[in-house]
Parts: sequence; structure tokens; C-alpha cells
Amino acid sequence: MERLINKVAIITGAAQGMGESHARTFVAEGAKVILTDVSAEAGQKLADELGENAIFIKHDVTCSEQWAHVVAEAEKAFGHVNVLVNNAGILGPMVKTQELQEADYLKVCDINQHSVFYGMKAVIPSMIKAGIGSIVNISSIAGIVANYGFPSLAYVASKFAVRGMTKATAIEYGEKNIRVNSVHPGFIKTPMMVAATNEEGGDALAQIPLGRLAEPKEVSNLVLFLASEESSYITATEHSIDAGMTAQ
Repeated sequence: MERLINKVAIITGAAQGMGESHARTFVAEGAKVILTDVSAEAGQKLADELGENAIFIKHDVTCSEQWAHVVAEAEKAFGHVNVLVNNAGILGPMVKTQELQEADYLKVCDINQHSVFYGMKAVIPSMIKAGIGSIVNISSIAGIVANYGFPSLAYVASKFAVRGMTKATAIEYGEKNIRVNSVHPGFIKTPMMVAATNEEGGDALAQIPLGRLAEPKEVSNLVLFLASEESSYITATEHSIDAGMTAQ
């Protein structure tokens, strides 16, 4: 079933992990997709594999000028952008506040938080021209609660910010038929998460009611729903996908 026919989507951090899964899912569901990442070799390889409905652009999400370039290239290739998935992110150093260096704090906030602002600002004019838009900002359960193995102030601060930015932008642009939602994954089996724990989830398993890490595809199914017209009356909302972790 092609649930994203006539959708032109930008997905950041698309070279691996959840971003790669989102890109594969979107193309399979009929979208034309612009994959962006700093990992050029992996990103281009994935775009080549996905075929004519996918292009790759090397992209530093912390640079507003590069965002303008990405949107312009997307419009040139496929037309007005009507979906944005702000997926790029990093964990940063897992240290306590007293040990957190200013440079590390700013780097995490630049990639996880400021890039979301740059992306929304860059893509909204294209969505207004299209007459419709859906922005999906990938936050974290660390944007809902400040624990579960995330002691870093920088990570928690950036992910809580994404949640608030999502709501504010959704309220501002609802009249333009642009929806904005945030997704809050728990422990997902991605290279970033495995590096922080292990293939099974390490000590985190004790905190997960379903007793396992999620596969990236499980998050992609939620992102697909929010990007599609099936969620046409859903905006300004956080969507946890955490196997019940934040219910405790």
C-alpha cells in the first residue's frame, strides 16, 4: 500500500539507524525522499539502492545556509516539500552536569535542538506553497522524563526543547494546514544505542516493560502514520514509542 503518494519528504540523519529505516519506509510507501547526512558515502549508497525516488545531499544540519540549499534542491528535483522528518541527533557525553564541558553542551544542542529550528524555518515556506505539510521532530523519552540512563543535561535539555518547539510551531502554522508532531523513542536498536549499551540493551532491559529493544522499523511505522493523511487531525502532540517505559 502506498500511503505517501504525492509526498516529497526531507529526512535528516538518513544514512543509518532510524533515519535509514524511515527513508526505506517512505520510498516503499510512494514518497519522493531527500536523504541528508554528514556521512556521504553511506547516504549516497542508500539513495542509489532506493532508486529514482531518492536523492542524497551531504548536509550539516547545524548550518542554516545548508538547509536553504537542501530545500532548493528538493524543490528542483521533486517539487514543493510537504514532509520533514528532523531525525538527525547525537547522544553526546554521558556525564553528570558538573563534568559536562561547555563545548560538548553546545554541540549536542546545535545538532539535536537548533537544527530542528533551522529545518522547520527552511521548509515551512515550501509547505505553505504546497498547501499542506507534516513535520515530524524526533525527540526522545528523555524529552518526557529526565532519567532512564540519560544523565547528560545537554541531551535532556535538547530533547525537551524539541518537544516545546514542536508545540509552538504547530500552533503558529495550523492555519496554513501544516501539522507538527514529536516522536519520543525509548531504546531502539540502532548503532548509536547499541554503542551506548549492547545488542540486547544492557542494563536498560530492566526498565522496559516489553523486555526488549525496538527495531527501527517500529519507529518508522509511527513516523509514516504522522507523515501521511491518516493523521490529518493530529498536531502539536508528543507520541511516545517506548514499550511503556515512561508509564512507570
